[in-house]
Order: sequence, then structure tokens, then C-alpha cells
Amino acid sequence: MRVEIWADIACPWCYIGTARFEKGLAAFAQRGAVEVVHRSFELDPEAAPAGDVPVLEMLASKYGVSREQAEAMEARVAEAAAGEGLGYRSDRIHGNTFDLHRLLHLAKERGVQDALLGALYRANFAEARPLGDADVLTGVAVAAGLDETEVRRVLADGDAYAEAVRADEREAAELGARGVPFFVIDRRYGISGGQPAEVFRQALEQAWGAERTPAPAEGGDGAAAAGCEGDVCRPGTER
Repeated sequence: MRVEIWADIACPWCYIGTARFEKGLAAFAQRGAVEVVHRSFELDPEAAPAGDVPVLEMLASKYGVSREQAEAMEARVAEAAAGEGLGYRSDRIHGNTFDLHRLLHLAKERGVQDALLGALYRANFAEARPLGDADVLTGVAVAAGLDETEVRRVLADGDAYAEAVRADEREAAELGARGVPFFVIDRRYGISGGQPAEVFRQALEQAWGAERTPAPAEGGDGAAAAGCEGDVCRPGTER
């Protein structure tokens, strides 16, 4: 069974939602039969590549709120992160994540995608490291298991894995993803947002059972019908 996760390293609910998914997966009896693939999605593709805007300033501007209100928004997210045992700092920098996604595709080819994604999330949210700095980003990627020469080559070549990132983003749009995190199980079920771990466990159980249930005749009831059940929808279904 395959689970695809569309997410952005700049998205706090992707950080939290991925941790919750991992807990739900750990509680799933057939977890050894699950392949997890991370897909690219940019929340702010127009952000500056270097990334020099404080996240609180970005939030205040984006939502038209005061600095104090932005701090309160971040405090609520920090509380949710702490509930999952995750570090969270609000003094981080907001910037473009395209290069990070390109490196995640390299990491997928080298078998260290999970390690790199976790390292990028920690570097951004728990450590507030400036990932727009090529040397900082390279250090994080190498520590996660990538070769330094390869990392620097990819970062220097703006076309490397660029089409792979764009293909992920086009596919997200085709599946009806309007935001992230977005989880797709075997292209049959979609889950939006950082849901509780139990929702993910139940969705995995549902999908596992559906894979082993004969499909109903055309026009009949059952798993093949379009629609939503709780927090779980089939990709492309409108709520």
C-alpha cells in the first residue's frame, strides 16, 4: 500500500501533520506493507530564494493582522507542535522552498528522503536555521545522508529535479489538493490537514480493507462510490 504526502517544509501543519501520520502509521498493524512517498508542494513559490523575511512579519502582512496577533497565531501552532513532542520557534525566516524540494527528489533517488525531510523540518521549525543559505542547506542535507558534491551540484544547477517538483505540483492540482498537508492512500482516499494520529490509523485500516474487498458492480454501493467518510475522501471529491 502506498501513501503519498504532499507538503511544504515552510508549512507548520505539514510538520505537525507528518508527525501525527507517523504515529498513526506506527499503530497500524500492517505498517511494514506501507510505502511512504513525499511529494512537492510550494505554499509561496513567489517568495525570495534567499529568504530574509521574519515569519512573524510575513504572517502579519499575509493575514492583515498586528504583530501581537501574529505572535498569538504562532503560539497556538507552537502548542500543537509541543503536543507532538516537536520543537517550534517563531524567530525563523520565511523564504522560497523550491531548492529544498529539488533536494528531496535527489534524496528519494538515494534512499534517504525520509531522513532529509525530517532534518529539514527540524532545521526550519525547531532550530530556525536559514535554509535559504546554500551552505546551511548543504550541511543539513549531508548530515541526512546525501553526498556533499551531489548536493552542491544540484543546488548550482537550477534545472536539476525542477521538472520533478513541477510534476508533483501539477498532480496535486489534478487530485484536487488546494492546500497541504494532503495525504493520498493508494489513489483511493485523500486526507487533508494535520489530522489526529487516530484518523490516519483508521484511514489506513479502511484502505487496507478496501484493497481486499471485491469492487461492487458499476452503479452499486461500496468503496468505489465517490464521496467522503469522516475526514477521509476519495481524491477529487468535493466536500
